[in-house]
Amino acid sequence: MAGQQTMMIVLIGISLWAICSAAPMECHFNSQALCEYEGRHYSLGETWMEGCLQCTCLHPIGVGCCETVHRPVDFPPWCEVRVESPTCKVTLVLASDPRLPCIPGEGNSVDPSHGAMNMKLAG
Repeated sequence: MAGQQTMMIVLIGISLWAICSAAPMECHFNSQALCEYEGRHYSLGETWMEGCLQCTCLHPIGVGCCETVHRPVDFPPWCEVRVESPTCKVTLVLASDPRLPCIPGEGNSVDPSHGAMNMKLAG
């Protein structure tokens, strides 16, 4: 029985690593956490959603949670990633004004916080 539990924990750990290493997502492990969420108890290998995190019970060694969103990694420094709760929708916005979308590669080659002067020199 102990051998089966150990094998199950190893397989779950490998699965968490594989899922979370396939895309730029963050994973966390808490060895002190209980396999309980919103009053429900979970058994070894069971998963649940906690916001934008998918958590897995690794009892008796704790709980592992990974983000379910895929964050973009290649964008200009004046853009930032926003994750909306509870939909977990990911958007790229301007760091200087998060109300505006940031669309890399569409004429956004200049940092908008510096402004743009569309002046032509006479001559």
